[in-house]
Amino acid sequence: MATEANPLPPFPAGFLWGVSTSAHQIEGAVETRGRSVWDAFTDRPGRIRDGSTAAVACDHVRRYREDVALLAGLGVDAYRFSVSWPRADSPGGLGFYDRLVDELCAAGVRPVPTLFHWDLPVELDWRERDTASRFAAHAERVAARLGDRVPTWITLNEPAEHTLLGHALGVHAPGERLLFDALPVAHHQLLAHGLAVRALRAAGATEIGIANSHGPVRPASDALADREAADFYDVLLNRTFADPPLLGRYPEGIGELMPGNVAADLDVIAEPLDFYGVNFYAPARVGAPSDAPGDFGGVPLPAGLPFSVRETEGRPVTDSGWPVDPEALTELLTGFRARYGDRLPPIVITENGCAYDGLDDQDRITYLDGHLRALHEALTAGVDVRGYFVWSLLDNFEWAEGYAHRFGLVHVDFTTQRRTPKASYAWFREMLAAQR
Repeated sequence: MATEANPLPPFPAGFLWGVSTSAHQIEGAVETRGRSVWDAFTDRPGRIRDGSTAAVACDHVRRYREDVALLAGLGVDAYRFSVSWPRADSPGGLGFYDRLVDELCAAGVRPVPTLFHWDLPVELDWRERDTASRFAAHAERVAARLGDRVPTWITLNEPAEHTLLGHALGVHAPGERLLFDALPVAHHQLLAHGLAVRALRAAGATEIGIANSHGPVRPASDALADREAADFYDVLLNRTFADPPLLGRYPEGIGELMPGNVAADLDVIAEPLDFYGVNFYAPARVGAPSDAPGDFGGVPLPAGLPFSVRETEGRPVTDSGWPVDPEALTELLTGFRARYGDRLPPIVITENGCAYDGLDDQDRITYLDGHLRALHEALTAGVDVRGYFVWSLLDNFEWAEGYAHRFGLVHVDFTTQRRTPKASYAWFREMLAAQR
């Protein structure tokens, strides 16, 4: 852990420090926007662990000034938030983001909007190709409203998780259990990303990226069956979502499973990026298929998959059951540089964080300190990393877990909406001051 005697090593001048949130998880004010697939999913009994909803969440729409003050007090350079597509489509919805961006600019905090963070308007469906065109129109409309103050944009957040959890396994919205028939959802999201990049460029955006979730995949043993299963998992969760925007192609065997004129679509998907966002939480240990159902960090996995996700041994776990393995971040980033070479733009860590309860959250401090040291090792090894965003500013509605897991630097009492900075907030503030 960083102390006065053991401070974090210095990061490069101009390194971007920030925190992240997403609209559905914090905004509330559900009555002032349209419905999303997450609203419909939450209405179905048993879908949310604690039976809660995001109707109020952190009431951020009404309390955004208080939250921007917390950002200013923390001393971050940037704030990554998402624009709710159903809110943007509602009367006056873009007015909220106008006010938020103005407040951020006045506080000296760079706004970094993400245009899609899973809350698809309920009338749309990622299985339909037209949704990609609709997303490009959404990007154009938001950029026309905010682009005069916002140079930095992120198109999509974690299309892999939205495909896998929402459409393949059904544990997230919209709750479809399509297994490998969900692959068109991945393709249409990636196509939407490329079309949005073009729309943002046309609107004058100068810094555009995507936020993909990645982690190294380690075979459970040296046995051939385990190594083959791990390679397949790496293709499915990492390369299927990184290769198209970075290399303009799918991994071998994947493109043939995608709909439409894939070659023409890949030309769109591979629009040049100014940075590549990486959300990192944990590595995966993967072995040969199993006849029994599995579990990965609380996500149930059916039997019959061509791999099985195993426990990462010898590591502590967070409240969400995810292994704490900072060295995996160094491994991931140096591996990405080796795999993609000069096709890899500068990297920004767009999410990294952990779930722990309590105001004196020393475990979160240890987690962040360890991951920042691992990130610095990747920088020292020559990986071009330009920024780091903690997930998350606030405790929030944690999707299917409801309010059971707390990822925030700031504690939120969801009854009173009182915000209380945790020990990790103070640690991060002091770390930032020392870096400058």
